[in-house]
Amino acid sequence: MSEPVQTNNTESIEAIETISPWREMAGIFFRNYEAVFGLVLLVSIMVFTFIGPFVYTTDPFEMVWAPFTRPGQEGFLFGTDYLGRDILAEMIAGGQVSIAIGLAAAAISVVIGVCIGAFAGYYGGIVEEALMRSTEFFQVLPTLLFSMVIVALFGASLLTVTFAIGIVSWPAVARVTRTEFLRIRELEYVRAARSGSAKDGYLIFRVILPNALPPIIVQANLMVGSAILFEAALSFLNLSDPNVMSWGQVIGSNRTYILDAGFAVAIPGFAIFLTVLAISLIGDGLNDALNPRLRQR
Repeated sequence: MSEPVQTNNTESIEAIETISPWREMAGIFFRNYEAVFGLVLLVSIMVFTFIGPFVYTTDPFEMVWAPFTRPGQEGFLFGTDYLGRDILAEMIAGGQVSIAIGLAAAAISVVIGVCIGAFAGYYGGIVEEALMRSTEFFQVLPTLLFSMVIVALFGASLLTVTFAIGIVSWPAVARVTRTEFLRIRELEYVRAARSGSAKDGYLIFRVILPNALPPIIVQANLMVGSAILFEAALSFLNLSDPNVMSWGQVIGSNRTYILDAGFAVAIPGFAIFLTVLAISLIGDGLNDALNPRLRQR
C-alpha cells in the first residue's frame, strides 16, 4: 500500500517542480507594480482599439462635421480633424493598424536577428565574422533614413512600411542572440547532445534557442514600441499609405495645422506615448521575471 502513495507523491513533486519556475516568474512579474500598470494600460488600449469599432461605428474616413471642431463640442469627444473627420473614430481604427505594424515589424526583426545571431554564435570563426560584420553595417546605418529610402523606392504601402521597419531593426536582436548562444553552447547539456551525434539544426533550434529565449523575448517586446514610433515618424514625413488609417497617419495629415489645432496632433501623439510606455513597463517586468540572477535575489 505504501508504494502507490510514494509514486503519487513523487509525481506530485515532479509536477510542482515543473510548474514552479513559471509560477515564480509570474509572481515576480506581478509584484512589479510598474509592469502590472503597463499590462493593464496595454490591455485597455487593446480593448479600445479592437472592441471600439463594435461600439462606436463611425467611419474614420467620413466627413461628419466642420473641420477642427474642438474636443467635447458638438458631441465629438476628441473633436474633428482638418477634413471634418471624427478623431475618435480615427483613433480607434488607427490603433489597430499601428499595433499591427508594431507586431509584424517586430516579428520580421526577430526572425532575421535570431537566425543571424544563432548561426554566428553557434558556428563562430569565419561564419561569425561575416555575419557580425554585416550586422555592424546595418547597425551603423541611420535607421530612419534607411527606412525612408526603402519606402521611397518601393512605395508607401502598408506592407512596404512594415518591411522597412523590420529590416532596419534586427541588429539588436542578432547581437543579443549571438551573446546567448556563445554562453550556452559551452554548457554541459549542449556538449552531451553534441557528443550524442545530434545535428546542428537540432542543437541550434531545439537545444540552445529555447534556453536563449528570455532576453530575446524582452528585446522583441521593446521592439514593438520602437516599430510604432517608426511608423509615426514615417507618417509624419508623408511616407505612409494615405488610404490606411493609423495614429502616425493622423499626426502626419494634421501636422500642417499644429499651431491652429494642436489637439489633432496631440491626441494621437499621446496615444502613441501611452502605448510605448505600457510596452516598455511590460518589458522591464519581463526582464526581471526572466532573468535568473534577479529571480535568485
